[in-house]
Amino acid sequence: MGLRPFSNNIRKPELLAPAGDLRRCLTAIRYGADAVYIGGRSFSLRSRASNFTMDDIRQACAFASEHGARIHVTVNIIPHNEDFEGLGEYLQQLQEAGVHAIIVASPAIMALAREKAPKLEIHCSTQLSVTNAGAAEFFRKKLGADRVVLARECTMEDVRKITEKCEAETEAFIHGGMCVNYSGRCTLSNRMTLRDANRGGCAQSCRWLYHLYENGSELSNENLMTLGSKDLMCADWIWPLMQAGVSSFKIEGRMKTEYYVACVVSAYRHLIDEIAENGGPLSEERLAWHRKQIMYAENRSTFSGFYGGRAESSSLIYHMTSNADVNHDFLGTVKAYDRDKGTALIETRNLFSRDEAVQILSPYGINDTFRIPWIRDEEGNELDASRRPMVTVEIPVPFEAHEEDILRRARI
Repeated sequence: MGLRPFSNNIRKPELLAPAGDLRRCLTAIRYGADAVYIGGRSFSLRSRASNFTMDDIRQACAFASEHGARIHVTVNIIPHNEDFEGLGEYLQQLQEAGVHAIIVASPAIMALAREKAPKLEIHCSTQLSVTNAGAAEFFRKKLGADRVVLARECTMEDVRKITEKCEAETEAFIHGGMCVNYSGRCTLSNRMTLRDANRGGCAQSCRWLYHLYENGSELSNENLMTLGSKDLMCADWIWPLMQAGVSSFKIEGRMKTEYYVACVVSAYRHLIDEIAENGGPLSEERLAWHRKQIMYAENRSTFSGFYGGRAESSSLIYHMTSNADVNHDFLGTVKAYDRDKGTALIETRNLFSRDEAVQILSPYGINDTFRIPWIRDEEGNELDASRRPMVTVEIPVPFEAHEEDILRRARI
């Protein structure tokens, strides 16, 4: 993969981002992802994500190649006999399209890939629940795995030992949704909706609202409960994971929005780069700044996963809602910037007002917070606020903005 050593032979890891469609894939690369993992229309565990046609995959690979990035494709269903129809041809098409690696949860698919598309790297999916060095080495030696995606249940000590003893690369999750079951081995969706979670149909039943009973009596018909986990956020564990020699840092979220992808990828890109430039861990003040940038996209409580040891009951969401609020920080996208006038045309998303504090999120860096002195609609009329989504308004921006930059609410 060409990882770059930066301090005492510690390598700078790959930042691996999710994308549910071509636009989000290009956004992830523009905002600093070294690689993006995507799913095709078949053989992938996120059937409700938009997912990619083969033409989309070719376009993604071409764009990634132009920007020094890579494309990984999920082929991570738990296959039944009928699921192998057309799979060999599909793997060959991925190889011809320029895909770098496939993410696989079945030994049979690994063997088929080695036969039909030997240029594709094989990455063992987190669905395989690799929590020890013996399992990692088994997949490398017996099945030719080039990389092992570690189970999200691994502690930091597990990560160190596996990475030290296994000759294959390791990949660890640093951000995103956590399955309440063990590495996604869940049958709630199957039982309740007949949608097979391990064949792409998870209904996220753990996040539904449930009535709670004890000895046949409902405890409360007002306070409903969920079973879901808080989201993973590992800003504090980036340096230890780098020290451990992990090759790739993975962000979860192929069903997340373009705004989420841009915010989270940009934030972790800056954090990883600053640690590399510093040659070691950052001060608490700098870590706090990076945590704030990461949390711009979040709408659910977070925790640091299992890296610090056993995840206690506080890592779960028991109360009457999933603790998920709609995030209204995404205000719009820059469609054009006029250098002479110092103004930008914004295609709007959420409400914002005159004199409100905002930021421009850009692949070229996060700029300082500024306030909007005026807003004008397409007819030049001044507005006290922009209230309608998907219309174009003009605002002053006190520095150069670029097409496709994101206008977001500032958190002062």
